[in-house]
Order: sequence, then structure tokens, then C-alpha cells
Amino acid sequence: MHVYRMQLEQWVAKPLDQVFPFFSRPENLALITPPDLGFRLLTPQPVDMEKGRVIDYTIRVLGLPTRWRTLITRYEPPLCFVDEQINGPYSFWHHLHRFERRHGGTLLQDELSYALPLALMGPARELVHALYVRPALERIFGYRRRMFAGLFGGVEATGAPASARASATEENIA
Repeated sequence: MHVYRMQLEQWVAKPLDQVFPFFSRPENLALITPPDLGFRLLTPQPVDMEKGRVIDYTIRVLGLPTRWRTLITRYEPPLCFVDEQINGPYSFWHHLHRFERRHGGTLLQDELSYALPLALMGPARELVHALYVRPALERIFGYRRRMFAGLFGGVEATGAPASARASATEENIA
């Protein structure tokens, strides 16, 4: 399986104890997801974030409603949590969210590892990744970056756009 990786970071002006509670509420995903994705949380609210929590929602992929189920496999407030796809549009999805106190604010870090559906192989997979998946993820995380700056103030730690620091690598996982 070819796994792509993307790493992003952003500094926000609010302290960690004011930022992490926002991320501990899955209901807030609707606020940080581009409206055209039609994000809808299906898990009954309120959703208590904890290790082992399953979260169901729908998003639009290529305009079609798609169910997505994730599992919180790690939850260490206020430092990090991990969501992993159980069912959804990817063959594999692992998203590590890290939070670090820095310069009176908070450094938000995202590490994504994902694989496209197994039906896509070789050049077709690379084409779909380059023309659709990677740009879509960069747009989603760019939207989130703008929303976080509005919610929590601040600018990026390096001043460069998040997508400029994103990296995609590939590896085979047996």
C-alpha cells in the first residue's frame, strides 16, 4: 500500500488551555470544514472525546455524500489525539493532532498519513492524488488555517503558507 504523508503547523495566539477544548469537541468540525463539503456529524451530540470513541459523519466527495467513521485511538489532553478511519473514502487514514505551548500561544501540528483506495494503482493513483486528493486536502487545511487564525488569532509560526510546509512521501506498507 502506498502511504502519503502531509505535515502542517500553525501558531495561534491563544494559550493551550483555551485552544484544546475547542478540538476536544467533534461538534466543532462543522465550523472548520469548508461548507461545500457538506460536513454533517451523525454521532448523537454531545460527543465526549475519549480514547475508543467512534465518530460518524458524512462529507461530500466529488459531490456525492460519503459516510466516514473514525476511531479515536489516542487521546492525551491537552497534548495530542489521533483519529483513524474505520470506514470512509481512503484505504488508510491516520491523523495525529499535536498541541504545544509556544511563545505565549499554541502551536497546532497535524500529521496525516493516508492511502488511496486499493482500486487505484500505479499511474492512475498518482494522477488522482496529484490532481484531486492532494489539492483537496491542501484546500481543506488552508480553510482550517484561516478559521483557526480567526478563532484564536495569530499567524503561522514561520509566516509561510501551511501548504508550503506540507510534504508528501510514499512508502509501501505490507
